[in-house]
Amino acid sequence: MTDLERRIDQGTGREPADIVLKGGRFFDLVTGELVASDIAICGETIIGTVENYEGREVIDISGKIVVPGFIDTHLHIESSLVTPHEFDRCVLPYGVTTVICDPHEIANVLGTEGIQFFLDSSEETIMDIRVQLSSCVPATHLETSGADLPIERLLPFRNHPKVIGLAEFMNFPGVIHKDPICLAKLEAFQDGHIDGHSPLLSGRDLNGYLSARIRTDHECTSAAEAMEKIRKGMHILVREGSVSKDLHALMPILTERLSPFLALCTDDRNPLDIAEQGHLDYLIREAIRNGVEPIAVYRAASISAARAFGLRDRGLVAPGWRADLVVIDSLENCKAEMVFSAGRRVTDDLFATRKPVSPVGLDSVKARLVKAADFGVPVAEGETPVIGVMPGKIITEHRRYRLPTSGNQTSVDLDNDIIKVAVIERHGKNGNHANGFVQGFGLKKGAIASTVGHDSHNICVVGVSEEDMAIAANRLGEIKGGFVVVEDGKVTGEIPLPVAGLMSLEPYESVRDTLHHLRKAAYALGTQLEEPFLQVAFLPLPVIPHLKISDKGMVDVDKFCLIG
Repeated sequence: MTDLERRIDQGTGREPADIVLKGGRFFDLVTGELVASDIAICGETIIGTVENYEGREVIDISGKIVVPGFIDTHLHIESSLVTPHEFDRCVLPYGVTTVICDPHEIANVLGTEGIQFFLDSSEETIMDIRVQLSSCVPATHLETSGADLPIERLLPFRNHPKVIGLAEFMNFPGVIHKDPICLAKLEAFQDGHIDGHSPLLSGRDLNGYLSARIRTDHECTSAAEAMEKIRKGMHILVREGSVSKDLHALMPILTERLSPFLALCTDDRNPLDIAEQGHLDYLIREAIRNGVEPIAVYRAASISAARAFGLRDRGLVAPGWRADLVVIDSLENCKAEMVFSAGRRVTDDLFATRKPVSPVGLDSVKARLVKAADFGVPVAEGETPVIGVMPGKIITEHRRYRLPTSGNQTSVDLDNDIIKVAVIERHGKNGNHANGFVQGFGLKKGAIASTVGHDSHNICVVGVSEEDMAIAANRLGEIKGGFVVVEDGKVTGEIPLPVAGLMSLEPYESVRDTLHHLRKAAYALGTQLEEPFLQVAFLPLPVIPHLKISDKGMVDVDKFCLIG
């Protein structure tokens, strides 16, 4: 008997269902009603609702509510600091049954090897990991990346069953100004899905960008920005990650009327925040707590997300739909008490059925050794450009200050919370090293360094002491990448991330516990930032306004050029 015949027989009741959930209600995302009903499952498919069913396995869910599995529509698994297998084990129990990831970070370090690692992993995970092909490697000409992925290197992956389309097109100036490399990638995916990335883009420039058939955006930081983009046909992905926190600003658009054009995403979220707050379940709870209608946010978390990305088999609790289900205590609390992925109840035994995938990029940190003198900034005429960090945002301000000097060197200004920042090329290509200044970290001493430095993932280090900055940067080479905190010449906290300098080989629980210690070490330096490490990681991101730094120098993002 075929799977189709089995589904029909079980749906009609001629045969008992494989699994029946009894005693609960499901949230009907069409009507907004809570419906008392059995939910019958055959294999990976729901085959019955609003009827009574016999089952080979019957699970009592009395008093509980069933909702469709949650879909994270845009994230970089690398930013969880764990491998896809550990991300699967960490996040799936929170009800996230599908993620649409862009392996952009590992692709910028390792190129096609990194993409293949993610595709191989996605075929083993219990969670359905879908992959977008990284569109901007390197992200810009303003930095040194570890790899180069022209369209010719992406096309062999296009027909992989786990590939959805082209990932976030961050080089929006390249689109608007018809850069030939950008156009070649866009042309190749005109009949497929193209993800967007267009912070603060509006007016005719936005129209030109959307004319390339780019369909989504996760970079909206205000309701007004989101509304212009919705009116122009974009599907808005409401983001709440460890650094970029846009949920509250976008709550005015989270309505039942607009929910078909909305989805949820995390972009970058680490295991410590997941453990302390949750994942998409946190976004749902927080939205409802602030007055958002449950039907609006649950639609955004499932059916609207599925439709935006062409996943036509999931997003509703209804016959014929994929049995990605979350059994929760209440709509408001959204605590996952049971999760089904393609009809399989998520347990430790289920995770144990996965085959391992060999890690890659274990020797990707090839930076030269540095010394304190390498972090000097010569005195220049007039005011000095300073990166202005804003907590909870990856957008930075372009500020200018007259900084104190010592001899022929420009110094930090702790009274105004201005310290040094440097980016060191780590792919072994040219040994570039650029220095600048940043405001907003709150450091009074020491240094923090990272090989997670979006998007090219060179070493980024911030600090008060040049000696501590050198120690921190050099230590990253010794541990093959990660995060390091140094105070008064001593390493006081670190986490090795040897997989491409981005991900740990340890279980997510170990990473979570190490991050606790790492935060304490950073707080001891005086920082008040909630997530100082990811805030460091976004300082070299030259596609996000307004002022950034790369291994080539300070970058004026608005003018898309290096500052002299």
